[in-house]
Amino acid sequence: MESKSEVRMIVALAAVYLIWGSTYLAIRYAIETIPPLLMAAARFIIAGGVMYTWARWKGSGPPTGKHWRAAVIIGCLLFLGGNGAVVWAEQIVPSGLTALLVSTVPLWMVLLDSLHRHGHKLTRRNIAGLVLGFTGVGLLIAPGSILGHGHVDLRGAGVLLIGSLAWSTGSLYSRRAQLPNSLIMASGIEMLAGGACLIVAGLVSGETSNFAMKHVTFLSLASLLYLVAFGSIIGFTAYAWLLAHTTPARAATYAYVNPLVAMFIGWAIGGEPLTSRTIMAAVVIISAVVVIIGRLNGRKQVPHPADSGGERVQPPPVKPTA
Repeated sequence: MESKSEVRMIVALAAVYLIWGSTYLAIRYAIETIPPLLMAAARFIIAGGVMYTWARWKGSGPPTGKHWRAAVIIGCLLFLGGNGAVVWAEQIVPSGLTALLVSTVPLWMVLLDSLHRHGHKLTRRNIAGLVLGFTGVGLLIAPGSILGHGHVDLRGAGVLLIGSLAWSTGSLYSRRAQLPNSLIMASGIEMLAGGACLIVAGLVSGETSNFAMKHVTFLSLASLLYLVAFGSIIGFTAYAWLLAHTTPARAATYAYVNPLVAMFIGWAIGGEPLTSRTIMAAVVIISAVVVIIGRLNGRKQVPHPADSGGERVQPPPVKPTA
């Protein structure tokens, strides 16, 4: 029995590490011929519908009006604000660097939490992690003449940092929001609500004006299906299993493994540059995330998946029931 449990643990961790790390490049391929916001909307509406149906089939009751109101707020912040920023920014920022900037989510969460009246006050370790993390961001966005080539487009970096802030705000709000006890149901309605918000944003921004299905390539369509099936459903299921069967410290390791996986895949498969500046910034930012997550684990809190590529779903403060 122990060997089976160990194998399941390895498979679940590998799924979260590799699948969520790969979703950044999949997003890049998907948005080559599909408008970014509408692509994300399709992804989350399909995945959310599957998870909602799954939860109902497993016996979860229908969400109440309060559940749906909370889901709309969370869905807009996480999927429109957070993932929407990722899919838009990947038009001008390489997928590996996108993953690296998104990995700052735990830093924003600690900073925002400290500002709440019931939140945790900043400690020296928190402050050290914040300074280290944002120093790493500075290395990425500094002018090329200072540290050599490889800096991030300032527009893309700004959108990603704002998106990470929105994701962190939604994550903290969801800890106190009224959501279904079922982790699958809660995540499903958040995805459905977020997908609806993304559709509205895509329509308002005019993404349908020059879009035609006949122009969608096989690679983009296959990437979208990969994001739905693997990134959203299989990856999330593995993460939910980890939340119920391992320690917060082990489950949280995705937050600093995913950027490394994304950067390697982007370089090896996507042909994205991997410069000395990028490597230096990655070491600094991921070190900061390790420092911050160590503090979060001391509180028995597990941060959300930081990818937007990865499934950014706030686990309710109870074990999943579905």
